[in-house]
Amino acid sequence: MQLGISSFGEVAPAHVAGQDYAAAQRMQELVALGRRADEVGLDVLAIGEHHRSDYVVSAPEVVLAGVATVTKHIRLASAVTVLSSADPVRTFQNFATLDLLSNGRAEIIAGRGSFIESFPLFGYDLQDYDALYAEKLELLLQINEQEVVTWKGKHRPAIAGKGVYPRPVQPKLPIWIGVGGTPASAVRAGTLGLGLTIAILGGAPAQYVAFADLYRRAAQQAGHDAAALPLCLNCHFHLAETAKQATDEFFPAYATVMNRIGRERGWSPMSRAHFDQLCGPQGPLFVGTPQQVTDKLLYVSKLFNNTRFIGQLMLEGMPHEAVLHSTELFGTQVAPAVRAALGVEVASAAVAG
Repeated sequence: MQLGISSFGEVAPAHVAGQDYAAAQRMQELVALGRRADEVGLDVLAIGEHHRSDYVVSAPEVVLAGVATVTKHIRLASAVTVLSSADPVRTFQNFATLDLLSNGRAEIIAGRGSFIESFPLFGYDLQDYDALYAEKLELLLQINEQEVVTWKGKHRPAIAGKGVYPRPVQPKLPIWIGVGGTPASAVRAGTLGLGLTIAILGGAPAQYVAFADLYRRAAQQAGHDAAALPLCLNCHFHLAETAKQATDEFFPAYATVMNRIGRERGWSPMSRAHFDQLCGPQGPLFVGTPQQVTDKLLYVSKLFNNTRFIGQLMLEGMPHEAVLHSTELFGTQVAPAVRAALGVEVASAAVAG
């Protein structure tokens, strides 16, 4: 199992041009986080895309390029690229550039996005939500396969025999499908033979096994080797020496972000009692001691037989040193224990194609 971390770069914005010191600091912290993850032997760093004032990352490939210059081994992925409102040609070019900078470590996790701000921002109609994603994914996959592209769709001007450059170091960029709660996306990933990333951000992990089953069944029906396809789980994550320290550190940051989103979506406020329940042995939050998180990773491995796990960090409201220490514990204590228990060595390049 490959093990990694992810971040959306949460930030409390200043809303004053030229004085947003928090955003500048968060960018530096993301680069430092990637460096530390690489140093302690983690396999993947994933950076997510949002177009809101409370997230600093709208261009994950640019942030990842900064990380590429200070790392040597860790794979660099988006989490996710909001492909529905992006230009697939430009997306491919940006990640191919990242691949060249990192000497073959770039990956794309393509999704439709959990927020909708990017659609009006880039001039798209939300009524085309599903059609945009399907069409743009089709084009991105064609560009990944072919240097010279001829393509025609509804939502983007046609391409007639044009080359798309630069090409990556890898023969093809690994492209994953990122899903939250849409079964059709799991089926799409399996049918296309792409890697699947399941974001388990609410509800018990066991409830998401059906998505993995749909994915593998669709892959098999489409003629792919379902057992060979990569599957990633993404869950909120924090480590400390004691369970009390881990939960006490993580709860304020987690509640701040979830309650802010919850007010927009009509969710009930996050209580400490509910949070503690989510941190339980079968809950979706991987928050606790190295041993507790190791046990939970082995538990979900039995459920999903997943090939990758990415722990989603919280940055807003969390001391940077606590985030770095959590990353160190993951790389130096949890990762070796999980790899030993599963009988695997440090992952090298088992990625989606």
